[in-house]
Amino acid sequence: MSGVYISYPFCTQKCTYCNFASGVLPPETERTYLAALSSEIAAHRWHWTPETIYLGGGTPSRLAADDLAGILNALPGRPWSEATIEVAPGTIHPDLAAAWRNAGINRVSLGVQSFVARELRQTGRRHDAATVAAEIDILRAAGIGNINIDLIAGLPWQTAESWRESLDWIRRLDPPHVSVYILEVDEDSRLGNELLVLGSRYGAAQVPDEEMTAELYETAVDALAGDGTHRYEISNFAKPGRESRHNLKYWRREPYVGFGVDAHSFDGRVRRANCDSTAGYIDRIHREGTACVEEAPANDEERFFVGLRLSGGVDVTPGERARHAAAIDRFVQAGLLEFHGAQLRLTDRGVLVSNEVLAEFVGG
Repeated sequence: MSGVYISYPFCTQKCTYCNFASGVLPPETERTYLAALSSEIAAHRWHWTPETIYLGGGTPSRLAADDLAGILNALPGRPWSEATIEVAPGTIHPDLAAAWRNAGINRVSLGVQSFVARELRQTGRRHDAATVAAEIDILRAAGIGNINIDLIAGLPWQTAESWRESLDWIRRLDPPHVSVYILEVDEDSRLGNELLVLGSRYGAAQVPDEEMTAELYETAVDALAGDGTHRYEISNFAKPGRESRHNLKYWRREPYVGFGVDAHSFDGRVRRANCDSTAGYIDRIHREGTACVEEAPANDEERFFVGLRLSGGVDVTPGERARHAAAIDRFVQAGLLEFHGAQLRLTDRGVLVSNEVLAEFVGG
């Protein structure tokens, strides 16, 4: 079954940890972008009807109700089995939640990241724990009970005690889905770049070390499992049957099409990527009618890279076992991979160093 991803790169503020193609941009750019996005969607030739929709960014919850309805009305397949919108806490009110539900949204992903005031202030988030709790009540009252909460392990000032506070809030709020990300350190975010240059801005000097961050992640795995929320992918945890149908498409290599800046598409054979600059995206749509800047055939072996992210792992054929024998044997002996029948999967230790393990299978 296929899916649709729509990118909305506009934010009220740029959080220090964010490395996405998004930011604070002028209102006139937003109007021009929405026109370009509508044009890209209208020009698409649909060879299948989407089952899932995902609006990410950026902060798509900033979209006016009419603009959101206009985008969704241009897509076939309503009602979708799952239609998700990413939301910044502190912005939800009853009329907005009702408008989302009327537009076809039935799942909300809340970018909470932390429930601890000091950590939130340091990263630029504008909500607090009580606001998140109140807004979850609003969503449920509007008929949107399929809710995800994002947390980040490794934020400035984070400790075992403060992390437990965030996990305690998760237990009380009892969402059906939780995503736990480990802070990414790269030059595409202000905090990540500051860590790379060994600076102290943005709270970089207060970021817990790798060992501590790994312990926070493992604490979350145990705490969530104790509440019946089990890991089904490296960063994603769900109650039984509440896994993200859309995101599973990425890891199972099912087809999806992406619209907007830095959006990616996969038809089962070819991968395509749009321009990662908002200005460049708008210009390309206006001049060429497409924002695609990269197109390449999919490598069948990439299923190891994406499939091993799933807790169930990948089903290895004898030919694949032979081709990857050296890497597989090395990681099995190191206790990072294990076989369960024909299924090859990461161990709990392997999950903590998954980037190292998965890199062995890139490009076959």
